[in-house]
Amino acid sequence: MIGLSRGTWCSFLDREAEWHHAIRRFFVVLCLLLAAWPAPASAARLADFLPDLEAASIFPGADRLGTPQGEPPLVPAYAGNRLLGYVWLNTDVTDATGYSGKPIHILVAADTQGVIRGIRLVDHKEPIVLIGIPEQRILAALNHLIGMETGPIARAETRPPQTDIVSGATVTVLVMADSVVRSAIRLHRAGRFGAASAGGAAAPAQAPAALPPATLIPGPGEVRDWESLLGDGSVRRLHLSVGDVNEAFTRHDNPAAAENPEPGAPDETFIDLYAALVTTPTIGRSLLGDAGHEQLLRRLRPGQHAILVAGEGIYSFKGSGYVRGGIFDRIELLQDGRSFRFRDRDHQRLGDIAAAGAPSLPEIALFTLPENFSLDPTELWELQLLVQRAIGVRDKAFLSFELGYRLPEQYISRPPAPAAAPLPPAAATAAPAAEEAPHDPLEEPLWQRIWRAKTLDIGITAVALMILTGIFFFQDQLVRRPLLFRWVRLGFLSWTLVWLGWYANAQLSVVNVLTFSSSLLTGFSWNYFLTSPLIFILWCGVAAALIFWGRGVFCGWLCPFGALQELLSAAAQKLKVPQIVMPWGLHERLWPVKYVIFLGLFGLSLYSVTLAEQAAEVEPFKTAIILKFVRDWPFALYAVGLLAAGLFIERFFCRYLCPLGAALAIPGRLRTFEWLKRWPECGSPCQRCARECPVQSIHPEGNINPNECIYCMHCQELYRAEDRCPHNIQKRLKREKQIALSAVPLPSAGKGPKTSITRTEKGVAGKPATSSP
Repeated sequence: MIGLSRGTWCSFLDREAEWHHAIRRFFVVLCLLLAAWPAPASAARLADFLPDLEAASIFPGADRLGTPQGEPPLVPAYAGNRLLGYVWLNTDVTDATGYSGKPIHILVAADTQGVIRGIRLVDHKEPIVLIGIPEQRILAALNHLIGMETGPIARAETRPPQTDIVSGATVTVLVMADSVVRSAIRLHRAGRFGAASAGGAAAPAQAPAALPPATLIPGPGEVRDWESLLGDGSVRRLHLSVGDVNEAFTRHDNPAAAENPEPGAPDETFIDLYAALVTTPTIGRSLLGDAGHEQLLRRLRPGQHAILVAGEGIYSFKGSGYVRGGIFDRIELLQDGRSFRFRDRDHQRLGDIAAAGAPSLPEIALFTLPENFSLDPTELWELQLLVQRAIGVRDKAFLSFELGYRLPEQYISRPPAPAAAPLPPAAATAAPAAEEAPHDPLEEPLWQRIWRAKTLDIGITAVALMILTGIFFFQDQLVRRPLLFRWVRLGFLSWTLVWLGWYANAQLSVVNVLTFSSSLLTGFSWNYFLTSPLIFILWCGVAAALIFWGRGVFCGWLCPFGALQELLSAAAQKLKVPQIVMPWGLHERLWPVKYVIFLGLFGLSLYSVTLAEQAAEVEPFKTAIILKFVRDWPFALYAVGLLAAGLFIERFFCRYLCPLGAALAIPGRLRTFEWLKRWPECGSPCQRCARECPVQSIHPEGNINPNECIYCMHCQELYRAEDRCPHNIQKRLKREKQIALSAVPLPSAGKGPKTSITRTEKGVAGKPATSSP
């Protein structure tokens, strides 16, 4: 029997080694193929959509279209020989990238006076539209722009119209409408809509005489406190109370919105919003600190600017539905009829504001404007806040509030005479950076200030990791006390869920793995990873634990979602919820699913990190832990469904679907030590540990699969239990029998020496012993 068991064990090891070699070969081949993947085709242009386009379908009343003219190209639309206007492709003029990471192509038509006459969506890759929302609803939301006069907007005499929102596709519609408006205004300002001759060529607008542009006064500037910055308008503020917002919705023409007021006292702060232009030397040094401001200037290119936005209150300017790789759909920057919504790549989270006397605000963000949005820092711009209110199960009402920002004159240099030749725009905007003070290596980097601001959180996390290290190093002593061990484990899992997950939002994700691997290919920098102290510390701890114990340290002890699953499962078992034991054959074949998911995400990240991050929503971590289920119902339903499955199959998601667990299992094979102990009888004939393993990571042959083990130590508790482990029970029974035999005296005759069953120092029983005189 023992020989058969060893043979089976060796056979299994051979099969497992072959399987892992096959996975590694597949992984290498996949990486090579994706690295050689051809680059995407060049961006679509207007001429690509003209062959199938009928004139009347885009421009009512037109009977023919001309040939593209100019750059960006415009196609004249005619009724007979009369020029009606022009047709253009939005992406030829401005950016229109949605959640898919691909451009949204829209044909737009306007007459010679700049009035929008037609809009047609011709191509997109938006998943939110492709998977269920009818395209007609999207077009209906865009069609309200038809009839919009771009002239007054281009001259800053009026504001762009409010965009109708489609529930479930808010960001997509906002991106589309914004692209249509911005492209029309740019063309209007360029004089491309002027009346033309019969040939269709538009007469160029007469350019005004060039005037010397106003510029920012070069640095280094001075460092000022918060009150003085707020007092002279260097930092602008928008304060809204609950009463202000309720009153605004009451004046709104939507009765349903007025009937659902914001809860709370009327004077309670709804949002306290602050904004400042931090590329101005004095403002930037004061709010970011010298090191932070210098770091920002080194990152910016000529013509780029950055603003700081901070806020507190019951309403977040970022939004609870914000996802990595997406768009901040609650704030929008506007200037001269142009608008811009910030994306994740434009955003950097800050821990605090450096200015003396600055309040401690929960949300502080540094936003960088892209080069294609040429903000004039010397002129008025606005930060528009979009406030939403639910008026039904899926419908919402929206209102916008404006925070106007005009840079104080003390920071602006305005040339008095137009005679001097104007500076090139790049030189003008780069002037402050040209005279910045040389970098001092002793200056404290921004990430260090963030770490200092989170000293308490870092200390709590470090202490918890040290406690966990002690648990693992002294596991033998702990599992000998089953009741104490169970309370220790439940207590640590509760801390992981409540403090590490729901409070600190320190949930590791496969997105971290994809971002790290991508940074190795595109230019690695520690600064990006150091700006999230708890995530960085946890990853360092997990990396060290992989060497000693494998992936089980994170999966079994430091994953908040895993802790949530286990705590719910423990409660379900207390309530006698029936537990499903998966047949071993099916269970073993479901293991590779999570590896396939991880390989798919990794391969997708080599093509597009943005797409990979969106696909990484297969992890319910963001919904259940970061956003605490405050999210669109499909995401919440998905997360709840996985937790419900875990009530019947403990840690269902961890076992079969978790891509992060698969990612950690690959380097976890390199662990140096083997801490989990086994008896020779484990697996043959004893199957108790295999039957009681919470995640079925113990094979029928008795060996523990480290790729699936969550290191819950239940098998080690059984290993030491003298009343449950068959091996220990046999040893205990033999020991008790020997003790019983040693206490029974042997019969003796006459007055000779007494003879009894004893054990010598060498453990030999039955040897005669002579009593002392």
